Amino acid sequence: GAPNVSTATTVREQHGHDESMHPCAPPDVVVWPQAVGQVQELAALCHRCRVPMVPFGTGTGLEGGVNAVQGGVCFDLSRMDTITELSLEDFSVTVEPGVTCKALNKHLRGTGLWFPVGTVSMRGV
Repeated sequence: GAPNVSTATTVREQHGHDESMHPCAPPDVVVWPQAVGQVQELAALCHRCRVPMVPFGTGTGLEGGVNAVQGGVCFDLSRMDTITELSLEDFSVTVEPGVTCKALNKHLRGTGLWFPVGTVSMRGV
């Protein structure tokens, strides 16, 4: 519904560029999924209809990866911001894609751990 989908020009333009030198290339629509199941359904629909999908986190990238050069649907993952598991024993944490480094470090405060920017190790699910 409306709070989770936007075709407004300003919203599309906000999601059509990052911090790179590349010019803005806005998507046709921006959606804010809030659960893995919603992402799966949206991805299946886009695949079935042959519509490009563009993931969006915070828009701070330097590569132009959020530019929707062929239009399509921007998946703004910022509302998927739950830290689901923390294992102090093996120094691992499981997070949803909208968790920022700042939020993760706030969660880790008091554990003796911290997450320095630029040190990401991801495992396939």
